[in-house]
Amino acid sequence: MEFCDECGSMMKTEGNAWVCGSCGAEKRRDEEKEAARAVTTRGQEETEIVDTSEVEAEEMGATTEVRCPDCGNDRAFWDMKQIRAADESETRFFTCTECDHRWREDDH
Repeated sequence: MEFCDECGSMMKTEGNAWVCGSCGAEKRRDEEKEAARAVTTRGQEETEIVDTSEVEAEEMGATTEVRCPDCGNDRAFWDMKQIRAADESETRFFTCTECDHRWREDDH
């Protein structure tokens, strides 16, 4: 990916040049530089689904005191993930320790 030096817009490739769709500026492509920063998935392992149906509750991870909206239980396993923009807070995911109901909680 390349950005225009003139206006900062993202550029696209056209043959041996990067061309800005906003202002029309062009610059020559440097294939060696592009290859050095290219992203590849070669060598990465694929993740798999893990069956936790026979895992003891103590081995499942951290729990917190939160009320399950389905059964009213007051404990749930929790995890946090960044699913929105980097400048926004993480989303909290819960799994009830009793009924396995899953829900999420976002900051508003």
